[in-house]
Amino acid sequence: MSFRIGSGIDFHQLGEGRPLMLGGVHVPHNKGCIGYSDADVLLHAICDALLGALALGDIGVHFPDTDPRFKGIDSKKLLDETCHLVAAEGYRVINIDSSLCLQEPKIKPYVPQMQETIARIAGLTVRDVSIKATTTEGLGFVGRKEGVVAYASALLQRI
Repeated sequence: MSFRIGSGIDFHQLGEGRPLMLGGVHVPHNKGCIGYSDADVLLHAICDALLGALALGDIGVHFPDTDPRFKGIDSKKLLDETCHLVAAEGYRVINIDSSLCLQEPKIKPYVPQMQETIARIAGLTVRDVSIKATTTEGLGFVGRKEGVVAYASALLQRI
């Protein structure tokens, strides 16, 4: 049996007039992540973890911000395509563990929907998708409410 582990990290600046998309879910807030796609920092970190587990590069290699096809794209589509790449390599996702680092808003009420969304796309159960959140206790760009960071790890198994 062959297993592969990958880790991913993503950062996005927060700005006015953008929806806050986290884990494929719209989280009501006065600021959203700024980026070329919908800037879903959590899904981007998960994509990087999956790609990294198989040494397939990163999200920018597969979905470059210089390609007009990806302008404003729903990051759920990026995760779906990434999962297809994993399957094409002969692997399946076993589980995903992730952490969001943001000062606000509180995301606990949205975590079950995020888990369901990610699990559906990745072919997992919600018990296979962990999403945690923390603040930086007011420190750094996250603490100043200027940005969001997401970390993710994924375990893959050869089919």
